[in-house]
Amino acid sequence: MNDIRKISIGQDYKNNAMHYIVNQEVLNGHYTIYLIKKIQSTDSIKIYIENKENEIFLWKEFNNNMPVSIEYNLFFK
Repeated sequence: MNDIRKISIGQDYKNNAMHYIVNQEVLNGHYTIYLIKKIQSTDSIKIYIENKENEIFLWKEFNNNMPVSIEYNLFFK
């Protein structure tokens, strides 16, 4: 199960940050964001996308030098 729902990359969260959300359509609607994963060993974040044929590709990777805000999924019982 993936716990990251959304990430925002950039110094100014409200005005100039790029926002990436799981299930968001990207690249003119040909792909959707499939998974946002934090890699502990390199302290980086990877974004995977899925096409209409259910193929998954690594799309973007951000290193720990970029300002990142992470929003997690919350599951209540």
